[in-house]
Amino acid sequence: MAENEKNVDVEASGEKPVAKKSSQKKNKYQEEIAALKEEIAKQKDLLLRTAAEFDNYKRRTTEQSVSAAEYVKAGMLKKLLPVFDNVDRAALADKESADYAKGVELTVKMLTEAVTELGMVEIGKVGEAFDPKFHEAVMHIDDESLGENVISQVLQKGYKIGDTVIRPAMVAVAN
Repeated sequence: MAENEKNVDVEASGEKPVAKKSSQKKNKYQEEIAALKEEIAKQKDLLLRTAAEFDNYKRRTTEQSVSAAEYVKAGMLKKLLPVFDNVDRAALADKESADYAKGVELTVKMLTEAVTELGMVEIGKVGEAFDPKFHEAVMHIDDESLGENVISQVLQKGYKIGDTVIRPAMVAVAN
């Protein structure tokens, strides 16, 4: 009976249940570790897929922007092709004939219309106020008939499209 009491005391003291709790904790930790490893693998896969999708997106947008730029350039050049054709004809024509001068005038008119359709605007006209954003002053002239900082002469035309200056006008400025 003394042995039975020892067994009851050992069970009552919790030595075996402690060993059981310890193995339960180990199993619980191992399950948590396995679950965390699985979650890490899922997140890593998601990260790799997202990175691949982003690389594809960058490549696609680069290709699209290059394609759009080429399309715009082609449209612009298509409008200028008739002008080039007329210049070629003028190069072959008799330069002494009266029709030659008329043909050159018509070609200049066609070119002006084509670039106007594309949105290009001439800047820098005599009598306008000088603006360093649009004009480049290369001469200064004293002329009392013109006001202060007024364009008195355009030496080279300037052009802009929208708010972008393609080439500033070279001008002489009065006073």
